[in-house]
Amino acid sequence: MTTVATTPIPSPVDGPARTYEVRTFGCQMNVHDSERLSGSLEAAGYVPADGVEADIVVINTCAVRENADKKLYGTLGTLAGQKKQHEGMQIAVGGCLAQKDKDVILDKAPWVDVVFGTHNMGALPTLLERARHNDEAQLEILEALDVFPSTLPTKRDSTHSGWVSISVGCNNTCTFCIVPSLRGKEKDRRPGDILAEVQALVDDGAVEVTLLGQNVNSYGVEFGDRLAFGKLLRAVGAIPGLERVRFTSPHPASFTDDVIAAMAETPAVMPQLHMPLQSGSDRVLRAMRRSYRSEKFLGIIDRVRVAMPDAAISTDIIVGFPGETEDDFAETLRVVERSRFASAFTFQYSVRPGTPAGEMADQIPKAVVQERFERLTALQDRISAEENRRQVGRTVDVLVATDEGRKDASTHRLSGRAEDSRLVHFEVPHGRAVPRPGDVVSVRVTDAAPFYLLADAVDGPGSLYEVRRTRAGDAWDAAQAAWCGVPSGGDATRASSARPARVSLGLPTLRVATTPIYSTTDDLR
Repeated sequence: MTTVATTPIPSPVDGPARTYEVRTFGCQMNVHDSERLSGSLEAAGYVPADGVEADIVVINTCAVRENADKKLYGTLGTLAGQKKQHEGMQIAVGGCLAQKDKDVILDKAPWVDVVFGTHNMGALPTLLERARHNDEAQLEILEALDVFPSTLPTKRDSTHSGWVSISVGCNNTCTFCIVPSLRGKEKDRRPGDILAEVQALVDDGAVEVTLLGQNVNSYGVEFGDRLAFGKLLRAVGAIPGLERVRFTSPHPASFTDDVIAAMAETPAVMPQLHMPLQSGSDRVLRAMRRSYRSEKFLGIIDRVRVAMPDAAISTDIIVGFPGETEDDFAETLRVVERSRFASAFTFQYSVRPGTPAGEMADQIPKAVVQERFERLTALQDRISAEENRRQVGRTVDVLVATDEGRKDASTHRLSGRAEDSRLVHFEVPHGRAVPRPGDVVSVRVTDAAPFYLLADAVDGPGSLYEVRRTRAGDAWDAAQAAWCGVPSGGDATRASSARPARVSLGLPTLRVATTPIYSTTDDLR
């Protein structure tokens, strides 16, 4: 298929700028892509809809999650009615499901104006304008990467943290996963380009970055350096002003001891590891084509904890893979009990058309999968609660965030992430300074629940509340001043909804969750 130009073309429309909304389904990879889409649209002259009905609705889809197509077509059905009443409205569908079902979407939803894939996100403004000009739907699905996503404009919603993509695509052939066929073979960025992007973020006020890749620790495979990821961690961690470095998600089969050494010996690399287990049964791992076994996985965890005793380790687990027996599931429970994960994203297996596992015999009945799922989550919830209770009494340094967690509004606590990525809700003592997003607060943990820690103000010698103002907090102040027309130096009590949406050329988003790459807001755990 002929490639269209990827340079955004402003929409030549008289009157107010056309508004847009991007709706994201799926993982944080999709969220990251959506911020690129937003940046490209704003660079082309579109403006956020901010709660009103948008002129342009972009749906960034996921093909990994259960019922992804039902969610998409249900949404498109609703938008069809809106479009009839909204003159000039356009609908665009992109992402993994668009890549997979490129010949289906326009047949099922002919009112869609643009369908684009995972490899040509930068073409969206051009495709929208072409659809308007020609008055016909535009379909463009490239089979290989057109422009590396980090070179696209990016809408930035925060100032203290950022994702930096170090690779795209995947060379593995897991039987349950459709990602390689949708995002292609692994393509690595050059180290100099990555370091330049991180430096640009730091220069703009960021104090935290998360290195992002489908199998992040296989970085270097394209240019033949098996030790490249450990070297990259050390190099990124040495950038002055960068306080926190994270990465997600590594593959156990590619996890080498030089990476553990780089984590332990680089102060800026945080004591946190998210590493997918998927199953504790070696028989199931073979059926999944996961090229490691449970003892290798446990060995990695043991070595990480020797090097970093306080590291928080999290994982992904699939329950009910085809052919999984009760004995197989018992092996998963054994490995979970032994691993003492701080948290786990657990998923009920569901058939993904186009994957080898979808064609396997011995699909497990839903009722059996549900019962196992409930046993696993009960076990992990207990372990998470126990591990979090071990944090009570400890001092933690919390990087203050905006809109992190659901307890803030009802309790008036502020929230952020500790160095090990645990979510912390903390109370500001009466009369004490209120930190800004991006500042670091040292507090003592007073209580714990399975999914968060609490640090409430207490009287007496055990109290602790110290605020360290950071460059990231200064950047947040400057952004607020630019948006609100107020002097810089304000505090975090201003509504977070007042923060500006900023676009930068070639920089990653600065709104980041340091949890694993799966969404925590959908109906799957």
